[in-house]
This record gives sequence, structure tokens and C-alpha cells, in this order.
Amino acid sequence: MTTTESSGGGDVSRSLELLWGTGERAARGPKPGLSLGRIVTAAVAIADAEGLAAVSMRRLSAELGAGTMSLYRHVPGRAELVDLMLDRVQGEPVRLPRQDTAVPREDGAPGWRATVETAARAELALYRAHPWLLSVNQTRPVLGPGAVGGMEAMLAGLTGTGLTDPELISVIVMVSGYVSGVARSHLQTVEARTASGVGDDEFWQSQEPVLTEVMSSGRYPVMAGLSAEAFAPDFDHFEFGLQRLLDGLAVLVEQRTG
Repeated sequence: MTTTESSGGGDVSRSLELLWGTGERAARGPKPGLSLGRIVTAAVAIADAEGLAAVSMRRLSAELGAGTMSLYRHVPGRAELVDLMLDRVQGEPVRLPRQDTAVPREDGAPGWRATVETAARAELALYRAHPWLLSVNQTRPVLGPGAVGGMEAMLAGLTGTGLTDPELISVIVMVSGYVSGVARSHLQTVEARTASGVGDDEFWQSQEPVLTEVMSSGRYPVMAGLSAEAFAPDFDHFEFGLQRLLDGLAVLVEQRTG
């Protein structure tokens, strides 16, 4: 998926005003039912169904049954709207099956490992619920309640690890980078399948005759020696990678606290 948008691409000050509830300007005259929250909700629904490119002020006005100029009384433009959409979905509660492996702290809070595991799984679920997030360059995020609340929860769960402040932020960056990479790979697989009309099984079976001959040539002995389970579709690569990432972090935490 190609990145087509950037967070903070509009008036950042105005976005912050709207995100933190200090800047929704009252529209002149009664506008029953039309609000900033309703506009953002409709924009997210369109993006979820059709992609971010489908979101426009004209399309929103049609969805909401309001004049286009009425929308501009609540949000100055599409760039600021994207900032509001990002923070809206980032603040969504995500319910996940409990898979925590870490022992809780003495104060009853989850251990740091459980915190990171839960955050990683929640972020992956977020990308799958809102694939359009992957088309937004978020390297310079506009920090609203959703984003700040998520960071606060993550940092609170990492207290007591002995990591420095820059290292704590690096943990967030590291985990987010891993999750977004997995999510992007999954989405690109879906896109390739849809665009070609060819299923995964059919795609790999079409290569089997050539690959069988190549593997029997002796030029690739390690690959030829792999078991049939090596490429099993039910192997959870995400969880395997997540646990190895956490194993590495655990070594550092043990050094700092042990």
C-alpha cells in the first residue's frame, strides 16, 4: 500500500484545538444533529469501507445530509479531518482474548511484558479494523487524547523496568514498527489476491513444477531439506516474532533491575 497522506498536513494548531475540545466553533443558526463528532464518525466509516481516498468534504456532506459549507463550520479542511480520524480510532477500546504470560507486579498491575503484548495485539487489531491507517505517514503525529492516552498506558506499564526515558520511547517505536510491518504485509497479500483474482493456494501451486525441479538440482540443499511444515499457513509468525522481540527486551530489563 502506498502512503498517500500525512498526519499534521494541515493547520496543526487548529487540529490540536479540535482534538482537545477547545476549538469547535459554534455554527451560526440551528444545525440539529450536525457536530464535529458526527462528521469524524462518518469519515471513519467511509474510510473503513472504501479507503481514505474516498473521504472528501463533498462525500461527507452527502452522507450527512448537510451542505458542504456546513461541514467547514466544524472542521477547516480535509487535512485536519485526517488528524481527527487518526486520533479517533487510536482511542478506540480493543477487547482481546487474554494471552498474558507475564507475572503481575506486586501492586496488582500487569507486568511490563503483558503490557507490551497487549499493546502490540491491540495495534494489530486496529490496523485490521482500519486498513487505511497504513496509507497515512504518521512519523509526525498530531497528539490528541487517543494517541496520548495510549502512550500513557504503555509507559505506565513499563515503569520499574529500569529503562531510561529515551529507551522507554524506543520500546514504543520498536513495537509499533514491528506491528505495522506485519499489518502491511498482511494487507498487501489481501490486495494482491483481490487484484489478481488468484487465491494463495493456486498461486503457489502454479510454481510447484518449476520449484520441484530446482530443489532437486542440489543447488539449494538447505531449502530442499525444509519440512512440509516450513510454510504452513497456520503458523503464527506475528506471535513468534513478538515473543522473540520481548525475549530480547527481557534481557535488558533483567540487567537493569537484577
